[in-house]
Amino acid sequence: MAEPALETSPQDEDVYALNADLVDSVLRAVAEDDRDALLGYLANMHPADVADLLEQIDTSERIALVSMWGSDISSDVLAELEAGARDDVLETLSAEQLGAAVSELDTDDMVYLVEDLDDAQKDELLDQLDDADRVAVEQSLTYPEYSAGRLMQRDMVTAPAHWTVGDVIDFMRASDDLPEQFYDIIIVDPAMRPIGEVRLGKVMAHPRGIRLEHLMEKDLRTIPVDQRQEDVAYAFNQYHMIQAPVVNEDGRLVGIITIDDAMDVLEDEAEEDMRLLAGVGDEEISDSTMEIVKQRFPWLLVNLGTAIAASIVISLFSSTIEAVVALAVLMPIVASMGGNAATQTLTVAVRALATRDLTGSNAMRVVRRELVAGTLNGLAFALIMAIVGYIWFGSVMLGVVLAIAMVGNLAVAGLAGILIPIGLGRAGADPALASGTFVTTVTDVVGFLLFLGLGSALLL
Repeated sequence: MAEPALETSPQDEDVYALNADLVDSVLRAVAEDDRDALLGYLANMHPADVADLLEQIDTSERIALVSMWGSDISSDVLAELEAGARDDVLETLSAEQLGAAVSELDTDDMVYLVEDLDDAQKDELLDQLDDADRVAVEQSLTYPEYSAGRLMQRDMVTAPAHWTVGDVIDFMRASDDLPEQFYDIIIVDPAMRPIGEVRLGKVMAHPRGIRLEHLMEKDLRTIPVDQRQEDVAYAFNQYHMIQAPVVNEDGRLVGIITIDDAMDVLEDEAEEDMRLLAGVGDEEISDSTMEIVKQRFPWLLVNLGTAIAASIVISLFSSTIEAVVALAVLMPIVASMGGNAATQTLTVAVRALATRDLTGSNAMRVVRRELVAGTLNGLAFALIMAIVGYIWFGSVMLGVVLAIAMVGNLAVAGLAGILIPIGLGRAGADPALASGTFVTTVTDVVGFLLFLGLGSALLL
């Protein structure tokens, strides 16, 4: 059987997208119950691409594929799966099949797969692990969710400061349980407290007789085991770390976090902020229709409430709108411009809060900047809309009303876009949470009040 070509043109903008012919071939093999063909296709795919395939196909197709794959399922694919597809896979595999796959993973990936199982499934899976892995996973599960303790892995290389380069090389060569990937050797004192680290490159570049204490970097940044995972990711990104030791409350080494796990968290946090701004929660491409409906409905209900609030404001000026029909025509322009301007500010503000660039020390300066920027944009568009209003409806005063409302609403939009996420952050909520809904409500209500209020005062 000829396999679909995987090559793509470097100029193809979807160069890393899954090959559609390959996906069709995989699904055809599942439909025809051709397990040998299925295993052949999957063997030639990167685990991350297999995970993408499982996330992008229908639930029924996903379950059928995993059932046929069975005991040969790749542990690396399990570690790559997003939560929704992961749950379907875990429910499809037997405890023995899952245990065989999970046993090949690092402890941090084991925890990722086990943590959301119900107690019965969790115990059944843990029983499939060897004693060392089981203890490590159970210990990690005692730490708070989304903390460094859940993110870390237990496999690491440590050495005392008095060892020589030759000692550590001999140790690594003799060991049969080294991590598959590691970057540094962590230097510890007799109490297992990390005191420095030595890059593997330094070990390989120096004579065997050099002691590690002369090679180690003492400026070691450790991660508390209960630190939030988003703070861990920030530290890696801010300080250009490759790996970091994790310590308990006594300062003793309990694990390490590597850059790949930290960057996964950073990506997840960015995606979470984007989803929260859009009001779609934890929605994933692999979710079913009913799951999507349930997640979106509450936010749509909130939006309905805010839309009703804006409509109530409009109803207060119904007589003005009846008398000056042009107000009804131009009213959406004021609200739309304010909403768009506020969204621009909001997006920048939420990202700046996430990266710690917007802090208490510079908040007032940023607020003033956004107020001035909104006002200046308002003035520019006020001139444009004043001209439009006059040309369209032949009324100078209507152009004046439109111009004043535009300036006021864009200034308020700049303030709302920055103050609302700051306020949510100081209240202990995620700055991205419902910020878009609140900001849109403010700009709609203020825009309608300004435009229709001025219209009532100046045009009647």
